[in-house]
Amino acid sequence: MKLQPIAVLESALYVTDLPRAVAFYRDVLGLEPTGHADHRAAFFRCGPGVVILFDADETIRPAAPGKLPVPAHGAKGPGHLCFRASRAEIAEWKAHLEAHGLEIESEFDWPNGARSIYFRDPSGNSLEFAEPKLWNVE
Repeated sequence: MKLQPIAVLESALYVTDLPRAVAFYRDVLGLEPTGHADHRAAFFRCGPGVVILFDADETIRPAAPGKLPVPAHGAKGPGHLCFRASRAEIAEWKAHLEAHGLEIESEFDWPNGARSIYFRDPSGNSLEFAEPKLWNVE
């Protein structure tokens, strides 16, 4: 038997201004906050998984004594996260994002016919809404 992960439980992005990022993901994207870890991270429910926003400067530092022993980690530069949406929902998201003053950086149909739109969060992370058929999942 080949051991293989069955799903992604959490996805992380590294942000430069955690309070601003929290407001964006909560108020613009409508994700449900599920908690936070001091000034280091915020957690959001997204379908069956979780999106974690880490303060990029704080997360590279080791956890304080007595805190959970999560190893220091992080990334530099913009990350990427893609949210699943139907073609109709993508059109609605485009209008919603533009109404919030966000620029749609790119929108197109992939060679397999899947639709995508790309935009940025306040920290410059590349966000996408795409149809599941982009990756042949439904």
